[in-house]
Amino acid sequence: MAPVDEDLISTLVSRLDLERKVRLLTGADFWSTPAEPSVGLRRMVLSDGPSGVRGESFDERDPSLSLPSSTALGATWDPAAARRYGAALGAEARRQHADVVLGPTINLHRSPFGGRHFESLSEDPLLTGELAAAYVEGVQSHGVAATPKHYVANDAETERFTVDNRVDERALHELYLAAFEPVVTRAGAWAVMSAYNAVNGPTMSENPLLGEPLTGEWGFDGPVVSDWGAVRTTEASANAEQHLVMPGPVGVWGERLVGAVRDGRVAEATVDDKVRRLLRLAARVGALDAAGSPPVSGVSGGPAEDGPAVARGLAAAGSVLVRNTGELPWDATALGTVAVLGHNAALARTQGGGSATVRPAAVVSPLEGLRGALGPDRVRYRLGAQVAEGVQPFAPDRITNPVTGGPGLRAVFRDADGAALRAEDRLGAALIWMGPEIPEGADHVEISLRWDAPAGTHRLGAAAVGHVTLDVDGTTVLDTEGVLTGDEGPGAAIFEAPSVTAGVTVDGPVEVVLRFRPSGREAGMALCAVTVGTETVVADPDAEVAAAAALAAECDVAVVVVGTNDRIESEGFDRTTLALPGHQDALVRAVAAANRRTVVVVNAGAPVLLPWREEVAAVLLGWFGGERFGEAVADVLLGVAEPGGRLPTTWPATGRERSVLTGAPTDGVLRYDEGIHLGYRNWLRHGETPAYPFGHGLGYTSWTLDAATAGPWSADGVAVTVTLTNTGTRAGRQVVQAYLARSGGEVERPARWLAGWAVVDAAPGTTTVTVPVSRRAFRHRAGATWATEPGTWTLHLGFSVTDTPLHADVEVVAQG
Repeated sequence: MAPVDEDLISTLVSRLDLERKVRLLTGADFWSTPAEPSVGLRRMVLSDGPSGVRGESFDERDPSLSLPSSTALGATWDPAAARRYGAALGAEARRQHADVVLGPTINLHRSPFGGRHFESLSEDPLLTGELAAAYVEGVQSHGVAATPKHYVANDAETERFTVDNRVDERALHELYLAAFEPVVTRAGAWAVMSAYNAVNGPTMSENPLLGEPLTGEWGFDGPVVSDWGAVRTTEASANAEQHLVMPGPVGVWGERLVGAVRDGRVAEATVDDKVRRLLRLAARVGALDAAGSPPVSGVSGGPAEDGPAVARGLAAAGSVLVRNTGELPWDATALGTVAVLGHNAALARTQGGGSATVRPAAVVSPLEGLRGALGPDRVRYRLGAQVAEGVQPFAPDRITNPVTGGPGLRAVFRDADGAALRAEDRLGAALIWMGPEIPEGADHVEISLRWDAPAGTHRLGAAAVGHVTLDVDGTTVLDTEGVLTGDEGPGAAIFEAPSVTAGVTVDGPVEVVLRFRPSGREAGMALCAVTVGTETVVADPDAEVAAAAALAAECDVAVVVVGTNDRIESEGFDRTTLALPGHQDALVRAVAAANRRTVVVVNAGAPVLLPWREEVAAVLLGWFGGERFGEAVADVLLGVAEPGGRLPTTWPATGRERSVLTGAPTDGVLRYDEGIHLGYRNWLRHGETPAYPFGHGLGYTSWTLDAATAGPWSADGVAVTVTLTNTGTRAGRQVVQAYLARSGGEVERPARWLAGWAVVDAAPGTTTVTVPVSRRAFRHRAGATWATEPGTWTLHLGFSVTDTPLHADVEVVAQG
């Protein structure tokens, strides 16, 4: 990356008076920063990430690429895949006219109950940091800033705005900060987002950790962007290394910060440094005319990316085959009939809930993917068990705009007297408007559509916070209030809206008119969010399970797709159970009993309990697989693609194990009492056996590890040469993993910890690979510095943390 002209940046700062400098440090609106024409600064647009780029709105008419969840990316263990992932997002950001992508999320998988577990990469800091660094490099290759988040230890959602996470110094530096370090020191992230939570006392927007190590030892020179609404004070946050308050234009800095500078409570030089960082970011993304164009990265958009192809390939590469009795892969030419069962088979969940949500142009479900690969005649479907609860939007191909006659619906904003203020022709039935998207004076929105309804009785209604009336063929069938329960945090009206429905019996297409007036904290139409559609109701769950099992018995093979959805895995709350919702466990057991060739695909972003795992022929973890999820599932099941993933996090057996940590605070404090024993380290400490260990995953060939030799200790660490053999009949992928251990010594350590790995793609035969192990893997935090014990260390090599047949000793000859 070409350097920023620091003299120019300083000159531009000197041209601005205090009021104009301070104005730049709070967002102009929800998604952008202020422009300042006097120094050639245009507004910069910030957009969620981390698995897509939404732009400035939730409008489905301008769809966004939806990549697999970060857990799927973590499962690839492949920095090249992460760089490709980031590059696809960088290209998408340029298309969406966004300058800053709010991602990657690199908080660690401390607990599988974490609501945003799907949004992070791994429970291991080395794996997280390496993949995140490659992601950042990919995004920024397009002249778009990446924003690693949430700095730091934002590992759960319960009380996330106020919780004080108490983390000892070793765990803080060796685990949680370690995941962030390479994205700053090596990948050179142009921005970082601070978290809502506190760490060891101060909230993160005021925390000394913003100074050391972030802007001090690591040399981070960009702006620290607040999480939305996280900055709550003026003086304390301004005197910390917090640089940009989002959103705006109202915030706790502004005139109050000007006053604090005038009174001498905040130095003007502190404000100047914040502005300098903002202008540096602007220069890098091409938003500062005085700095020249294109962006200082030297690119004008990076290489072209085929987003759907990247999504499909990454979904396959991140899928983890955790069990296979020899059933997979199937031969499409010899396969007979296939029973495809489960709610998520047809209504796939491709992303978690919350700010990570994007609107893809289309989603390929596993049912559609298999029908596309095998033809519709061989694939038969049954619901089996309900997963999605509440109102789901009408399918776009079943609604017609009554005004235009085209697909979609008509939405009209009206004032309190019913006068039309603005009309929109929309394509989807999950609708969100924010801020300037809502016309001034709006009282409610009226949504009209013609629904091509199957004959029968349906539950029609809306998911919304506010007053809802629903007319069907001119008759009012619903007149009620949608009321939030529980914590009404930011975005609750979007992501946690309650459903209100009425039973309607129809014999064909009907005219539907819904009127919605927001209420509660969203009153005044600063936000309008409503989903119009139907709620699935299974009158007799046992009978539905039995019918699915009967269908499986009639077919040659069965695929059961189980999983969760955005009401179970989401920003804003943590899970209270790891069990699959509804009657899905009963469905799997009944189908497995009816057809011994039953394969289960798990469509969840985080670990779920699989109590029937030994009863089925194969289990494939597909995560939240992005917009091409169904095609990737078909590719893997039919052997077109290798299931390339390995577990980036330990998969519990019961969820009640001692090793499974909680994210629930006590009296506002969450104590990280496990210290450095996070994730698989904790499982090893307690001697507990999970369902599947960290690093586990199978492919479609077989491998042996033949030999391992550690090279000499050097300034870089040590290189381990590993010989392995693909003993199968087809090419495949393997991940050779190296875990470090140190017996004796005076420092507490985990039983072993990940020190390096290498991804191997090889045809049948013997191959050799080098696994680099950095000196950093040997060090420990000692007070305010780092230390390394000299002596003999052992590297354990294998295919998971508990499958390490080879070992190699390393002689560390000097401290450092």
